[in-house]
Amino acid sequence: MKLIIGNRAYSSWSMRGWLALKHAGIEFEELVVPLFDSEWDQRREGEEFAASSGKVPVLWNGDDVVWDSMAIVEFCAERSEPGRFWPTDEWARGMARSMAAEMHSGFSHLRRELPMNVRKNFGSVPLSPDVEADIVRILNLWAQARARHGGSGDYLFGEWSAVDIMFAPVVTRFVTYGVPVPPFAGAYMEAVLHRADVVEWIELAQEEPWVIDQVEYSPDG
Repeated sequence: MKLIIGNRAYSSWSMRGWLALKHAGIEFEELVVPLFDSEWDQRREGEEFAASSGKVPVLWNGDDVVWDSMAIVEFCAERSEPGRFWPTDEWARGMARSMAAEMHSGFSHLRRELPMNVRKNFGSVPLSPDVEADIVRILNLWAQARARHGGSGDYLFGEWSAVDIMFAPVVTRFVTYGVPVPPFAGAYMEAVLHRADVVEWIELAQEEPWVIDQVEYSPDG
C-alpha cells in the first residue's frame, strides 16, 4: 500500500490517516507532497490525486484506493480486531463515533484560525469568540468521554482508539497556540503527545524543508 500525505508540519488530515495505518499495524509506503507550493495546483491534478479531487491523505493498493481520513480510519478498523479502533461497548462506541464525526465535520473556526503547525509554539495567543466556543465544546466532549468511559486508561475511552486519532491534531494545536486547559485535559494531552506514533510524526515534521508562510507566524503578529 502507498499513503500520500501532505507536509507533516501542517496537514492534520494526513496525520490522522497515517496514525490510523500505524495503529492497525498495516505496512505501507508513504509519499509526502509539499502543500501549496508553486507546483501544488499542477501536482494535485495528477492521476494519484484523481480519486480524492486533489486532497490528502490518499491510500492506494494497486488500482484500489481509499481517500479521506475518516474513511481510512474505518478501513483500518475493519482490518483490525474488535475493540482496537472503537470501544466494544455499543453505547461507548456510539459516543466515540459521534465525537469522531463531529471532529471530522465541525470546529471550522478552530481549524481556520489556528492552523496546525507542529514545529511552532507561539505561547498564549488571543482567541476569537468563535474559536473559544469551539474549544469549550471540545473540552466538554473530552470531559464527557473520560467521565463515562475513560476508566483507568489514559485516553478518551481508556485505550488509544480512533477518536484519539481524530483529536490528535487538535492536541498539537492547543500546544502550538498555548490554549489553557483544565488539569484532566492536560493529562490527556500529555498521554497523546507521548504516544510513540505521535512522537514520530512530530519528529519527522522537524526535518521537512517546506514552509507555508501564512502559518509560520502567530495570529497576534
